[in-house]
Amino acid sequence: MSKPRFLRRTTAVLATLALVILVQPGRADAAASTIANTANGLCVTVPGGANTAALQLTQAACGQSFTFTLVAGSSDTYTITTPSGANCIDVYGVSTADNAQIIQWPCNGQNNQRFQLRPVGTGTYNLAAVHSGKCIAPAGDSAAANTGLVQLPCTTAASRVWRATPGGGGGTTKTFTNPLKVQGPDPWLTYYNGFYYLATTTWNNKITMRKSATLGGLASATDQTIFTLTRPNGAGTMWAPEFHLLTGPNGQRWYLYYVAGQEPYNLGTQRIHVLESSGTDPMGPYTFKADLLDPTQNNTWELDPSILQLNGKLYLLGTFYNGSQPNFIRELSNPWTTAGTRHLLSTPTYSWETVGGAVNEGAEVLQHGGKTFIVFSASHCSTPDYKLGILIWNGGDPLNSSSWVKSSTPVFQRNNAAGVYGPGHNGFFKSPDGTEDWIVYHATTNSAGNCDLNRSTRAQKFTWNADGTPNFGTPVGLGVTLTAPSGE
Repeated sequence: MSKPRFLRRTTAVLATLALVILVQPGRADAAASTIANTANGLCVTVPGGANTAALQLTQAACGQSFTFTLVAGSSDTYTITTPSGANCIDVYGVSTADNAQIIQWPCNGQNNQRFQLRPVGTGTYNLAAVHSGKCIAPAGDSAAANTGLVQLPCTTAASRVWRATPGGGGGTTKTFTNPLKVQGPDPWLTYYNGFYYLATTTWNNKITMRKSATLGGLASATDQTIFTLTRPNGAGTMWAPEFHLLTGPNGQRWYLYYVAGQEPYNLGTQRIHVLESSGTDPMGPYTFKADLLDPTQNNTWELDPSILQLNGKLYLLGTFYNGSQPNFIRELSNPWTTAGTRHLLSTPTYSWETVGGAVNEGAEVLQHGGKTFIVFSASHCSTPDYKLGILIWNGGDPLNSSSWVKSSTPVFQRNNAAGVYGPGHNGFFKSPDGTEDWIVYHATTNSAGNCDLNRSTRAQKFTWNADGTPNFGTPVGLGVTLTAPSGE
């Protein structure tokens, strides 16, 4: 069976990238790397991380790594294996025509799966297919995300030039695979002073945290109990822990916000509580600081605490029940004291927010380029359509819902091809060198969705659109090799 043209095209691109990123000319090393377009910063991507043969590759938010292997007897020509390890980048149908598609296809060693890395500048290359001499590029030289890759005549135009993104030294790239925690719903992850710290829901009376010097190392790190809940301030059913480094009357401390019931497994008594660290170690020790109850409306449960810092003020974000489940915002006078009652932040109104139940929850702050966003989870977690939406601050009073504009479409949702369902309850963190933005979230492999502990913690890199909004791409499947955060 002949290979699709776009597959062969993809193969050429990846091979070239492999040479540039992973291997120094003349070395027969094989290593994994992302492949980034110099015109727009987007990377070669297998849509959804799927294994489907003849699937056209695209340019999308960086996160997937490809393995480059030097062709025997060559110093600059490579085969490029896709993230699943089951296919190679390929030019569809062994075509020599312009716009032949770059696809993934079972590896066979043919010249339409071999790519020459032709140096253009320092660390940048054309990826030329050996059989055609043409180079991998986005169709139409487009800068848009999710554009399909094709082969076009090789030029030094930025859209036809690619850069390797190594994650470590020694000529190889550090990688990892998801999940970071098999039973890890409602994850919160921070990089601080050389370590990643991760806390997730436990559904018992223990608050635990794990740490690792590498992101991938979190998968095998040991959970350590940092606090045990006792009555009356949240005796059990702990979920949605978040820890924030804030400055209060006692100086800079970590404040750990969590949800717990006054009686174990009595969900009607779930409220928000906060601990304070004795110093600046995220793992504590911690002491109980306060119940963060609404001063005038403590008649319903409140869940999913997070913190917004804006214009010198501090706000608590969360969700509650009023017939549906909206997000709220409440001003704080310090990290553990309320300064007023809650205000509606966002209400589930779109159809994609009401699958299985009208829900807005898990509001998380993302600030970039002078803009402030709140990314929230929508629909009910018991469905595979649990997903993320976004609010954009327009500059008004943050306590007024009119100061926030909601996107009419979700920004991150299920990926059936990769077996990812119900992606939501996210957080954000920076790479160790501060140059990359990453999202951490939970998802399930259960196509029916679920709300239990069998939701795993996952992380992937994301990029930014030209209008300054985040581009989260699509959730990547478990086991797909991803490049580790820059600076590890």
